[in-house]
Amino acid sequence: MNWLELAELKRTEIVEELQRLIQIPSVLDEKAVTEEMPFGPKPLEALLHMLSEGEKEGLITKNIDNMAGHIEMGEGEEILGILCHVDVVPEGKGWTYPPFEGAVANDKVYGRGAIDDKGPTIAAWMAMKLVKEAGIELSKKVRLIIGTDEESGFRCVDRYFAKEQMPQIGFAPDADFPIINAEKGIATLIFTQTGSSDTETIQFFQAGKRTNMVPDEAFALIFGGLHSIKEKFNEFAREHHITGEVVQEGSMLKVLVHGKSAHAMEPNDGVNAGILLAKFLRTISLTPHSKAFVEFLVTSFGDESRGHALSLNFTDEVSGDTTLNAGVIHYAPAQGSCTQVSMRYSVSYPFEEKLSVCREILQDTGITLDLGSNSKPHYVDKEDILIQSLQKVYERQTGEEAKLLSIGGGTYARVLKKGVAFGMLFPGRKDVAHQVDEYVDIDDLVKATAIYADAIVELAGKNTKAGDI
Repeated sequence: MNWLELAELKRTEIVEELQRLIQIPSVLDEKAVTEEMPFGPKPLEALLHMLSEGEKEGLITKNIDNMAGHIEMGEGEEILGILCHVDVVPEGKGWTYPPFEGAVANDKVYGRGAIDDKGPTIAAWMAMKLVKEAGIELSKKVRLIIGTDEESGFRCVDRYFAKEQMPQIGFAPDADFPIINAEKGIATLIFTQTGSSDTETIQFFQAGKRTNMVPDEAFALIFGGLHSIKEKFNEFAREHHITGEVVQEGSMLKVLVHGKSAHAMEPNDGVNAGILLAKFLRTISLTPHSKAFVEFLVTSFGDESRGHALSLNFTDEVSGDTTLNAGVIHYAPAQGSCTQVSMRYSVSYPFEEKLSVCREILQDTGITLDLGSNSKPHYVDKEDILIQSLQKVYERQTGEEAKLLSIGGGTYARVLKKGVAFGMLFPGRKDVAHQVDEYVDIDDLVKATAIYADAIVELAGKNTKAGDI
């Protein structure tokens, strides 16, 4: 079966399906959460849209508490799970194309979610349609499992698997090709500082909305002279090649800094506006509590993202460096400070030992460390038949070696007993997930559709021997 040829015939339909999904701004909206809309109206709308598409094709669909659902085809005792998500991170500022339009330009589809994870979701969905239309018999149930809270904590799949059977095997099209068999652990570290009763130089500081994004904007309200602070800021901005402004706001000055957003899995791909703002504030005269706050930020995260200053650094051969992203930073004198850090840690990371050492380092700083959440690393051995089957598919469809990879991002693959991340960012392509002007190459969408169709047949086709997978 020439899956690429069949996928090419669907090129226009694939693009149109993706545009419709992008046009639903499915960002978590905590203010609009209700029992019927557990993550707000738009993530639910995106889920219902996909389930409706499944129903139109005459496939079995199921909605689990408006949090997640599945589209199912095939028969058998075992399940092949394809785990996707239709929620997206906030759009941020500075887009060339509207973030929720699905504009087509330069042979790309632009929009929030284009590569993470709406494009891959549509590729997997269209692959199911190709297999169905080809009339291929399946020996397993194939479920496209759709989540709506992947970007904010996996609550959707936690609920789904509390009520539905765990697939025996599966993959998540939410990362890179060829195959990711190792995902780092993801922990949220919370660094706090107690409040102060004194009048402080810094009256307010805010950066970031999500721990899994590098903050692209930060601002502070401070006491000081407009002329001298503005002069210092302009000099700082020139030296660091950044943009921002200092303006009078009542009796205080507002200092605004722009950075560059990126996924927390590799903070070095972005420019952390919060850390830049702290670096600037460090250059002016500060009261003790304010000074302790910015000193902690600059000392801990100002020079690099690998955690050396806090002794949280670690690397291993399987998954590489541990990384730290100070994603949400808040300070107000009476409340103190709270810095939420996404730590993506190596597969063999000595977790408790490292956190203990970090707490010892912080003992005399007035800063304390608490653990907010922790999702342990995920790893599937390279000799596993699932890995070998997907390698065969990838090499058959691309003619390239299916190398095994490790990532710092977290995909739904980690909730499966035996699952890997499988695409759809191809080698050599720029990773623009969580960034301004996020896009997906249309050629890649078509090629990924062919790969996923082949993978479905390889893993769940009637000719697959029972027990092979």
